[in-house]
Amino acid sequence: MNTSDPLPLDRFVDPVVAMVESAGREIMRIYAQDFTVETKSDDSPLTQADLASHGVLVASLESLPQRWPVLSEESAKVDFATRAAWPTYWLVDPLDGTKEFIAKNGEFTVNVALVHEHRAVFGVVGVPAREEIFVGFNAGAPRAMRFNGTRETQISTRPLAPRLEQGLALEVVASRSHGSESLEQLLGEIGEAYGEVQRVPVGSALKFCILAIGEADLYPRLGLTSEWDTAAAHAVLEGAGGAVLRFDGEPLAYNTKDSLLNPFFVAVADASHDWGAIFEPYA
Repeated sequence: MNTSDPLPLDRFVDPVVAMVESAGREIMRIYAQDFTVETKSDDSPLTQADLASHGVLVASLESLPQRWPVLSEESAKVDFATRAAWPTYWLVDPLDGTKEFIAKNGEFTVNVALVHEHRAVFGVVGVPAREEIFVGFNAGAPRAMRFNGTRETQISTRPLAPRLEQGLALEVVASRSHGSESLEQLLGEIGEAYGEVQRVPVGSALKFCILAIGEADLYPRLGLTSEWDTAAAHAVLEGAGGAVLRFDGEPLAYNTKDSLLNPFFVAVADASHDWGAIFEPYA
């Protein structure tokens, strides 16, 4: 695949959206019942919905005519020596926001990304409780769209300058389930630099999507995430005109090291704005 040519990616929209919808139906079937919660070795929760969605997605991706490896959160671990030989692969989080699923607040997603040469070039994020799908292309001519049932709309991020000129609050998306003293300190510094900050608590990969549809400006993450948590929504946000950066200003990359944990990062709606002075101390 040539990342300068977006055409090969178009063929995946219909089949991947369909499999994400199918996985979402399985999730919602379990969501409507009493379900058990197990604890994985990293102390994160696991439900029957995670496993049901995983089964649907892996089987569907492996049945596509174009065969690439599939790496899912619920798969057996793949060592870096093996992964390093993958220029292109599917990266899947069958149920992102398991804590939100358990809390039954609807803020959980199904994430499927295609990673090519360390970039998330195509992503689909399903929101089963809202019957909503986000699709993004971060290659060739970046673009993103939102599906509500049969209705498709193009989406884009919003520029920061008009909001600053009008004295409007900087809207910062933050995790509903994860926080830290460092994040509170950063939010305070953002407030000092930009004036009023309005915090928008959201769970799962929806945080990126809120930026992608032009309803927030910033999502700083000073906490642990894994690559499957971010890749699909990363493609959606960059397709819509935003960016996902490490705090040193470099783009967030995938499959570059033994660990699948991301460094701390910041997702921004306005990729043209110079955020450096605020974020350099956290690099």
